[in-house]
Order: sequence, then C-alpha cells, then structure tokens
Amino acid sequence: MSGTLFLCATPIGNRGDITERVKETLSAADLIAAEDTRHSRGLLEHYGISKPLTSYHEHNKYEKAEELLGLLLEGKNIALITDAGTPAISDPGEVLVRRCHEAGVPVTSLPGPCALITALSLSGFPARRFVFEGFLPQETKERKAVLASLAGERRTIILYEAPHRLVKTLNQLQEVLGGRRICICRELTKIHEEAVWTTLPEAVRFWTENEPRGEYVLVLEGLSEEEAAAEDAARWSGISLTAHLQQYLDAGLDKKEAMKRMAEDRGVSRREIYQGLLEEEKG
Repeated sequence: MSGTLFLCATPIGNRGDITERVKETLSAADLIAAEDTRHSRGLLEHYGISKPLTSYHEHNKYEKAEELLGLLLEGKNIALITDAGTPAISDPGEVLVRRCHEAGVPVTSLPGPCALITALSLSGFPARRFVFEGFLPQETKERKAVLASLAGERRTIILYEAPHRLVKTLNQLQEVLGGRRICICRELTKIHEEAVWTTLPEAVRFWTENEPRGEYVLVLEGLSEEEAAAEDAARWSGISLTAHLQQYLDAGLDKKEAMKRMAEDRGVSRREIYQGLLEEEKG
C-alpha cells in the first residue's frame, strides 16, 4: 500500500498559530518536503520536531514531484509544508498534489493559516464572492491581460505582492481600476501587523513616498452594481443593436434569448430592443 501525502498549513507569522494536528502529523511523517529547508528547520526546531527534510520548490517542482511520488508509492508518509501558510495556494505544491491524484496516492489537507483568508476577513469587503489572483505574472503581456480582466470584476479581488514590486503594482492597478477602495495588509499575524484602508490613488502616493517593507496582501473592492451598469451602458452605446444581436447569434443563441441578453446588457426592456432593431432595419 502507498503512503499518504499530508498538506500541512504552517504559520504565516505568529508561531502560535500552528494546530496540534499539524504538529502531530509532522512528528509522525517519514519525510517533510519544504519550500526552504533552512527556514523550515528553524520552525520545526521551535516545536521540538526532528525529521528528515527535503527541498521542494518552484525550480524543482516537476522532477522532485516524481521523486516524492516514488517514495509515496513505496509506502512512505510525506508531509508537505510551504514557507508560510497552506501548501498549494500560490505555491508549487499543486503539482505534487495533482501527480498523487493521478497515481492514486491518498492526499489529505490539514487546515490552518492562509494569508488571503486572513486579509479578506480583515478588509471588511464582501466575502461571499471573491477572486484570488496570487502574485501577478511578471511577463508583461500576460500581466496586462490579467489586469485588464480585473477592470470589470464585481467580486472582491485579492493579490499578493512583494515589497520591491508594490509601487509598480499599485500604479498599474490604479491605471486599470481608477480610484477603487483597497485594504493593504502587511506582516499579517506578526508584531508589526498593519491593515490600511485607503484608495488606490492615496496608496500610490503614500508608498511612493515611504519605502514598502514586509510582505503584502492587497484586497480590492469589486466594481459596484451602479459602476458596472454605467460601464455596460457606455460599452454598448458604441455598437449598433444589429451588431450587438449578431454577437449573440454568432455565439449560438437563438434570437429570443439574444434579445433578452441585449436588454439586460443595455438596461432596457426587450420591447425597446425589438423596436430599435426594426428602426435600424428601416434606416
């Protein structure tokens, strides 16, 4: 029988936040795979845990996943930890988890600290629906595409950012999202924990003048229903009703459903859409 992969959440700052179950699991594991073995060794020593450590990180995640999978298939129990928080969340652990599922190796997740959830609960922004983007891509084209996709996002948006890239990211977010409200969380659960509620323009001004320090979680307000309606109206005002209809017909909708969608897009009745289409045909 194969062993089990245990995903163990570790503190994002305060070492008192680890669960008893995680400590017991780490103590019982045959091997602990860690993002940074030097960092993790200090953490484990703090809890009095002495177990073999091996590195598993972004730069070896594919080949190392195969090595760890082989050990699991031999019956070894492996605990996976990241530098801080929950493995596989904005973390290379997802590669190993996927390979285990493919190979039929049991995987279980031991819940605990997670920076994005901690920041979301602190922000006070709507938490029923949210979108987590992690760290924005560094490749320019991909980064622009992700930022553009956030422009019309109505859900609360959560991002991670490093201090040396914070000002650049805030500037780019302001270009796309304007004066949107933001909660900027820094050094969560640590001595210098800070949560700042402000707007993007004010955030750009402040952190341009003050050197960013620590790790950041950015929680941004989603587009309000009023703003979304105004944006939709502005977007569709530049296209004829006939062209608008054709877009939905090309997507496979029948005319009745297409006209219903058009009415929703433009904030008018279906009767107004029907009459407008007739007028365009005559014109």
